[in-house]
Amino acid sequence: MSIKCAFLFPGQGSQAMGMGENFYNNSQVAKDMIDEASKSSGIDFKKLLFSENSDLEKTQFTQPAILLVSSIANRLFQDAMNITPYYALGHSLGEFSALVSVGALDFLDAVSLVNLRGELMAQACEGADVGMMVSLGLDDEVVEEITQTQRDNGLKVWAVNYNAKGQIVIAGVKSDLEKLVAILKEAKAKRAMLLNMSVASHCPLLDSAKAPLEAKLQEVLKDEFKAPVISNVTADRYESKDEALDLLVKQLVSPVMYKQSIAKFDDEVDCYIEFGHGGVLKGLNRRATKKPHFVVSDMASLESTIEAIKAL
Repeated sequence: MSIKCAFLFPGQGSQAMGMGENFYNNSQVAKDMIDEASKSSGIDFKKLLFSENSDLEKTQFTQPAILLVSSIANRLFQDAMNITPYYALGHSLGEFSALVSVGALDFLDAVSLVNLRGELMAQACEGADVGMMVSLGLDDEVVEEITQTQRDNGLKVWAVNYNAKGQIVIAGVKSDLEKLVAILKEAKAKRAMLLNMSVASHCPLLDSAKAPLEAKLQEVLKDEFKAPVISNVTADRYESKDEALDLLVKQLVSPVMYKQSIAKFDDEVDCYIEFGHGGVLKGLNRRATKKPHFVVSDMASLESTIEAIKAL
């Protein structure tokens, strides 16, 4: 097919109990992938995904769970359609799912990799009361100036996720983030709210995780890209192991340039297909693009997306 599809993959925060269960119950491929991932990683994904538990909110388990469900959704779609994406883009953790979709990571290696990534992030934040918060309604420059000023005053706060127009996530020490609430609201933020996060992603507080993550990446990344991936760090394409190695290490401590990535390449694609639970990225893209956006999260949405793509 000549249609140019961007493959999108959500990150942490999109998880929910029961995600992937419809795939597991209705697809042998999905069942095999979940069983293989459980055996390979030592994580009981059936229990993690389908039963009430507290582990799904722990970053070392959240990350492989999201990647696994996204990879199942993408595998089933690609088996049915045999479409090579024009590019693949993930939000934070989702960049690793994107790499699986273009063949630069084996999905079992990726499950192990992001399990380690989560452990390293948790270890880097251990003993520090850190978190993340969302600011709504302020321009990027205003939030950047506020966070820079507060860092100059000794606070540990950084703008880290550029999600959509007027929506920025800030990471740092929780007590410092709490001090920001009044400052952001004084600057006319529509909302400034702490998120349910136990790590401070994409900021210098994760510096200690870089070296061990780089060692694992060197081991599992392949120089076999079927399509480019858009880097969260640069909002630009890459399609080699060397580039991925450099950029994924930087991604740990660098802001996620999600909305910039969508804006930069929107004119080049015909549609977006999001793989995984929740449709979070569809929500972010609503005001950023008029292009069709499909979400593959279960067997019904898989079939409706396949039919819609065939009709384009």
